[in-house]
Amino acid sequence: MSEITGACDADDLPEGEREALELLERGTLTVEGRLVDASNATLFCTVRSHGAVANCVYKPIAGERPLWDFPTGSLAGREVAAYSVSKAAGWNFVPPTVMRDGPFGPGMCQLWIDIDDRVDVIGLARRTDHVALREMAVFDAVINNADRKIGHLLPVVDGHLYGCDHGICFAEEYKLRTVLWQWRGEQLPDRAVETLRRLSAGLAGNGWLAEDLAQYLTRAEVAATAGRVEVLLAGRIHPLPPQDWPAVPWPPY
Repeated sequence: MSEITGACDADDLPEGEREALELLERGTLTVEGRLVDASNATLFCTVRSHGAVANCVYKPIAGERPLWDFPTGSLAGREVAAYSVSKAAGWNFVPPTVMRDGPFGPGMCQLWIDIDDRVDVIGLARRTDHVALREMAVFDAVINNADRKIGHLLPVVDGHLYGCDHGICFAEEYKLRTVLWQWRGEQLPDRAVETLRRLSAGLAGNGWLAEDLAQYLTRAEVAATAGRVEVLLAGRIHPLPPQDWPAVPWPPY
């Protein structure tokens, strides 16, 4: 396995994705510190295996704060499910993410991404001409993201856009809460429609994506995900804000 230093550059993905996943799954985790701004236990770690080394985020299930509207202990699995959808769609918004055992028990482990700190992420979140940002809005509609904050946008130096913190996604009820409402009610781009068709095929019946998601979500949640894709394909418009649920997370950053 070749060396993966620090965080993974965008050029390493998806070409280096297999190596990154193997490292995350099998490497030795060493906790370096805690990200104190996170509401759940979020640990910054180094992962090493046979000369390869990278930084990663480890979120143990034991450190999840109970929520009234999501099953206890399910957030780490939802992060992995979000990675599966992102990868299946070809969006590659979510860094390589696995479920594994760690120093504090089973949890989610995700490759750390160094952002381009020259980018004004507040300004980025308001743009209407950013292709990847618009596709991320579609991604959030598919996974029913209830917490897309500005600080969850991870632009990197080559221009690729990643996103993080997908633990409160995939609810059966419509809970879309995001800072990316600038395309609400507008027609979906043709490329997004083609991507949704690919997801629809994978989610149909016992399709490969449906089976993958079933490892981390309930069957009802998988069915709801498929339903959201079909609604987007039928209407071909970006969704509108919910009427009975806050449309923007708080704080928005």
